[in-house]
Amino acid sequence: MTEQSKRLSFAIDLAQRAGELGLKHFRSLDTLTIESKGHQDLVSNADRDVETFVRQEIARSYPQDGIFGEEHAPVEGTSGYTWVIDPIDGTANFVSGIPQWCVALACSNRGVTEIGVICEPCSGETFWAERGAGAFVNGKPLRASQSRSLSEGSVATGYAARHDAAATIRLITDLITGGGMFFRNASGALMLAYVAAGRLIGYIEEHMHSWDCIAGLLMIEEAGGTIMPLDAATLVEHGTRVIAGGPHVYPQLDALARKAFDARDG
Repeated sequence: MTEQSKRLSFAIDLAQRAGELGLKHFRSLDTLTIESKGHQDLVSNADRDVETFVRQEIARSYPQDGIFGEEHAPVEGTSGYTWVIDPIDGTANFVSGIPQWCVALACSNRGVTEIGVICEPCSGETFWAERGAGAFVNGKPLRASQSRSLSEGSVATGYAARHDAAATIRLITDLITGGGMFFRNASGALMLAYVAAGRLIGYIEEHMHSWDCIAGLLMIEEAGGTIMPLDAATLVEHGTRVIAGGPHVYPQLDALARKAFDARDG
C-alpha cells in the first residue's frame, strides 16, 4: 500500500467516525449551544467538538502534517501535507434538524489535493477520491454526468453574505432562461459530491473556502468531470471560485459563470 493509499484509508475511517460523533449531536439538538451571526454564519458546539476530534486524530497519526479547518486556528506542518477540515458542512441544516449535512476532509500536498472524503451520516453514504485512483461512494465508482445541455439536469449553486447578490441573481436568471434549473441544499461539499456522482450536472459559486470545496472538486476530476483551474499556491488559505461539472456541459457552465461574475468586474 502506498503512502497516499494509507492516508486515504485513514481519512475514510476518520471521516466516518467524525460523522458518528456529529450524528450523536444531531439526535440531541435540544442540547446544542448555537452561536449565530446570521443564517449564513452559524456555529455550534457540535462543529467544534467534531473538528477537535478530527484534529486530535490527525495529530496522533500524522504529527508532522499541517491542519487547516473552519473552526480552529491553523497548525503549521513540516511534511508538506495539510489536512483541510469542515467538521459539519451544512450547519444551518444541522441545527434546524434537516438531514442534509456532512463531514468534509481533504489532504493536500503542497497545495495539490491528493485525498478527499465526504461523509453524509444521515444517508449512510461516504464519498471518497484519491488522485489518480478514481472516485467512489461506498465502494462503487462515481461517474460525472454525461449531459450535453443545461436542460438535462440541475446545476447547484451556493450563496454567502460575502458574495455579490446581484451576480448570483444574474447566474440563476440566465440558467433558468437558458432552459436549466438550479439546486441548493445549503451544503456545498455535499452538492459537489453529488456532481461527482452524476446526480447534478454541475456546480457554480463565486467563492468557496477550501474546507468546503477541495474534497469534492477532486472527486469530480476523478469521476471524469471538469473543473476550472485551481491555484495551488493560494487554494488552501484563500479558497477559490468554483465552476465544475460533466465534461460536455462544462463550457456552458463556464460561460454562465463568466457572464454573471465578470460583469461586475468589468
